[in-house]
Amino acid sequence: MQDLTLIIPAKYESESLPIFLEEIKKLACTKLVVLQADDKITINSIETFKDVEILYQKDLGYGAALIEGIRHISTNYFCIINADGSMNPSDLEKMLSSINENKLDFIFASRYESPGGGSDDDTFVTSVGNFLFTKIGNIFFSLKITDILFNYVMGKTKSFDDLMLTSKDFALCVEFPIQVKRKHYQYSTIPSYERNRIGGKKKVNAFKDGLLILIKMIKMFFIR
Repeated sequence: MQDLTLIIPAKYESESLPIFLEEIKKLACTKLVVLQADDKITINSIETFKDVEILYQKDLGYGAALIEGIRHISTNYFCIINADGSMNPSDLEKMLSSINENKLDFIFASRYESPGGGSDDDTFVTSVGNFLFTKIGNIFFSLKITDILFNYVMGKTKSFDDLMLTSKDFALCVEFPIQVKRKHYQYSTIPSYERNRIGGKKKVNAFKDGLLILIKMIKMFFIR
């Protein structure tokens, strides 16, 4: 996995990020943590991890962190993975193998596929919202995915650059697969089990971010 960079967005994750970095430190890939320059507590919490690269994002937001992070790297492959430890790094090898063996550009992990999918961290509200947005994506944008909001995604860096994503917030979770489909890139899904987050609090506001996501999908339906 030497040609892979893990993109780790980390907003106020001082409690979970050091533990997660310890878990993945033996992986033979690049680790890039993307965070705000004023998040001194999180920055100080990982100062002992000398092999971890840090990128200070210029624009605020989850989507901005991912876009800036992926544009920064030089490896041929990237993978978005949360700093809270909820996404299982044991999936990385099979995700990369699936891309190479099936000649894919992207692969999306899913908590709702069997066998192997599931979640210890999902709630009723978020699961219902995810179900609805996934249905909208599949019906109105002809996607073939089962978990549009999980955003545990691996792909080819060159292909990502061509997507021209613009969402700086959590709406990137839906803009990403829709643009993959519109650009006719090859993609697939793979089951993944979401673990309980190590610590800290969820950054997603189900109602506020849900509204932003819905607005984004409406705009993308009418504007190509």
